Amino acid sequence: MRGRTLPPIEHKTLTVLMPVFNEQATVKEIVSRCLQVELPLAVELVIVNDGSSDDTARVLDDLEDPRVRVLSHRVNKGKGAALRTGLAAAAGDLVIVQDADLEYDPADWRTLLEPVLDGTALVVYGNRFAGHGQRMSGLHRIGNRFLSLVTSVLYATRLSDMETCYKLFDRRVIAPIHVVSDRFDFEPEITAKVLRQGYEIVEVPISYAGREFHEGKKITWRDGFGALRALVRFRFSRSL
Repeated sequence: MRGRTLPPIEHKTLTVLMPVFNEQATVKEIVSRCLQVELPLAVELVIVNDGSSDDTARVLDDLEDPRVRVLSHRVNKGKGAALRTGLAAAAGDLVIVQDADLEYDPADWRTLLEPVLDGTALVVYGNRFAGHGQRMSGLHRIGNRFLSLVTSVLYATRLSDMETCYKLFDRRVIAPIHVVSDRFDFEPEITAKVLRQGYEIVEVPISYAGREFHEGKKITWRDGFGALRALVRFRFSRSL
């Protein structure tokens, strides 16, 4: 393992953090897929309903599984704020982020877990550009590549997909981090603060079935500028 290390422990529980905003059409299916994945770990699914205005709350109320916990924001605060709420409630030795749409396949968790469980990584990102089944617009592809390049230059690392949803952490890595971002700038913030602590981010290939704006995609080109600002801001910030 390169980069900063921690004493080895036996990982027993995976917390899946799922921020949800107006995903009534997909949230039941993605929850079902999450709960069907067979892993050598116990799984808890922490869902944060981030002030949805559609029938998402009703769908979540109908979920009946002891592995699922649903938390709620009365108003929409953003992905970063939802993940902050979820992190405060997470009990797992490992933590992974899972979007509530169907762009990411929970079957890929096994690939992400391998480097952690074999003791060669503490942080693993899913690389959409190295996987199969890609469906990403040209604009998003260029933006993601550019932000990953900026990350690599600013933080002296080699990262191909900084904006990926699939981020898996040993809980001890992110425990000291105080997330302040409320929106999609959570992605560069958590990446910056992990790298500033000296940990290596290992990337593994994952599948990806991206959707378009008319299908419910929420991140826009404006969020790309926010991510760029965040990368610069957290590079020179003194605090975690």
